[in-house]
Amino acid sequence: MSDSLTDRPDATPRSPSLIVRPVLLEDAQAISELSAQLGYDVSSEAISQRIVQLSSHIGSHAAFVACLKIAGNTEIAGWIEVTLMHELQSCSFALITGLVVSEAHRSLGIGKRLCAEVESWGREQGVTKIRVTSRIAREGAHRFYLREGFERIKTWAVFEKMLS
Repeated sequence: MSDSLTDRPDATPRSPSLIVRPVLLEDAQAISELSAQLGYDVSSEAISQRIVQLSSHIGSHAAFVACLKIAGNTEIAGWIEVTLMHELQSCSFALITGLVVSEAHRSLGIGKRLCAEVESWGREQGVTKIRVTSRIAREGAHRFYLREGFERIKTWAVFEKMLS
């Protein structure tokens, strides 16, 4: 087996194939479980509600899952989410707001394939730049993004205020 997976119509039932498609409501449980691998404890019910809410933002938001098919079984091995950002101070861009690949399936080209899907989506939306943020402690993710052609442009401190 090679170190990357692609859509392969000629794949035998035992060899893996990868299909990337838009997120569906029935993907909520798998997305919840994958999110937990990065420390985001969110229920599948909450994910379901968010999928429904975000479905009304077609053209300004998208989410995709990577489905790995092995020996007739299909498993969601990763997901990615992207939104268009419009700011006064800079040109519009696509912002990757989440990317997770299952710990069991990392380093197989799944993250690369998900990023390629976002790049294609971004071009369709008319943007020329994709941005992603990553926690400072996630050095493996930083190496991945640099390998994928992203350039580190700044370091931020993030602040948050809860609204009551």
